[in-house]
Amino acid sequence: MLENYLEFSEEVLEARKANKPVVALESTIISHGMPYPQNIVTAKEVEEIIRQNGAVPATIAIINGKIKIGISEDELEFLAQSKDIEKASRRDLPYLIAQGKNGATTVAATMICAELAGIEVFVTGGIGGVHREAETTMDISADLQELAQTNVAVVCAGAKSILDIGLTLEYLETHGVPVVGYETDKLPAFYTRTSPFDVNHRVDAPKDAASLIRTKWELGLNGGVVIANPIPEGDALEESFITNVIETALQEAKDNQIAGKLVTPFLLSKVKELTEGTSLTANIALVKHNAEVGAKIAVGLQK
Repeated sequence: MLENYLEFSEEVLEARKANKPVVALESTIISHGMPYPQNIVTAKEVEEIIRQNGAVPATIAIINGKIKIGISEDELEFLAQSKDIEKASRRDLPYLIAQGKNGATTVAATMICAELAGIEVFVTGGIGGVHREAETTMDISADLQELAQTNVAVVCAGAKSILDIGLTLEYLETHGVPVVGYETDKLPAFYTRTSPFDVNHRVDAPKDAASLIRTKWELGLNGGVVIANPIPEGDALEESFITNVIETALQEAKDNQIAGKLVTPFLLSKVKELTEGTSLTANIALVKHNAEVGAKIAVGLQK
């Protein structure tokens, strides 16, 4: 039975009883995406932003084989500091749960757990996608397949700029996933507000995003929606600068034969090093901005 696998925090249980909107948050950003103590500080601030905007945060993780929908302060500290946290995607969930292990959920796994818990909106930094040179490596993030089949709206700052953004959009189009710009016609590229690519549709208010999402699912069109919300202008990095940094990081990953699920953490760490920390500052800013927009959309969906 499903209830044997899910554990809700008190705050989330109260929200469900009171019919308040809940926003899912991933945990990979805590355990694999940011260094300590910025990871725990950011996680707490993001949760608070969601509360301030009328919704309830539910950070999702696998702890001792249970899917936690909302985590305690001690559990957050554990995720932020422990080296014994596996990166959990769709393929890893059955193993980690059956073995009673600990896992930090990726975009794909967080979407699955959110849908199991009846949560419709998920806030993250950026989605995974088609990696560069995927035509030979076949390295395509499971996030994209999850967006194709799982009914959760994902508020993000576009696709991570370490990816092949054009091919990522092609993949999403093939699977009928709408990529919706929030106050933008261009797809943001994580650290930058724009990329050379257009979004499919644009909305300029949370209620319009909520209406599009609700209409999609009421029509029986399964799968997620990408709400692409650009990083705030004052926190964005200069496009040519970050492009050069990413090219350097990608070459180093190739030289060191880093592949699979190790690629993204390596690249983000290397980008942070090469940008002397400005990429981490940008990352924190965009996640907070996504939390604000995501909470407002969740409130709109609840109405």
